[in-house]
Amino acid sequence: MNPFPILLAEDDAMDRILTEEAFRESRLTNPLFFVNDGEELMGYLRRQPPYDDVSQYPMPGIILLDLNMPRMDGRACLREIRGDPELNHLPIVVLTTSTEQEEVVRSYNLGANSFMSKSIDFEAFVSQIKAFGDYWCSIVELPDGE
Repeated sequence: MNPFPILLAEDDAMDRILTEEAFRESRLTNPLFFVNDGEELMGYLRRQPPYDDVSQYPMPGIILLDLNMPRMDGRACLREIRGDPELNHLPIVVLTTSTEQEEVVRSYNLGANSFMSKSIDFEAFVSQIKAFGDYWCSIVELPDGE
């Protein structure tokens, strides 16, 4: 089985770079795609230009979702994805710097499959990404893409 694509919705360029590096460090070989905010995420998932080329922008097997993004935040994305019968099957892992219990509860109430608070220590973050990969990319059975 080929590694399925993972889509990261994250507005901070440095966090995108650190996540990509953490994927490499943890030897996670799943292709990683990026969008900058919730509006881009929804455009990607709904195949709106410039994301209409499925070979260049494949449907993700998992979405890694930051909560605090401009234009459309992660909470609004969760509501919209879970309300869309074409998209509501997609696993969503909230990946954010927040450690607020209120955000954890709210994310699960909105339909998140998992909630991860990003460590500010890079080595600890690599360990988190490795654990994410061990679970979501090796153990869990996911629905077929498309």
